[in-house]
Amino acid sequence: MVEVCNSCGVRLTGEGDTVFKCPNCGKAIIGRCKQCRDQSVEYVCPECGFVGP
Repeated sequence: MVEVCNSCGVRLTGEGDTVFKCPNCGKAIIGRCKQCRDQSVEYVCPECGFVGP
């Protein structure tokens, strides 16, 4: 399970955070904190290099 945000590295607490499979390869699990989601901060998939908002 992903415990930190892929964008900023902050620990995921559950409130407003999300975890999902990479929309490109479906292999890696991406974690996103509420702040990065709200600000549309980019993330990079560690498996395929996909960059998402």
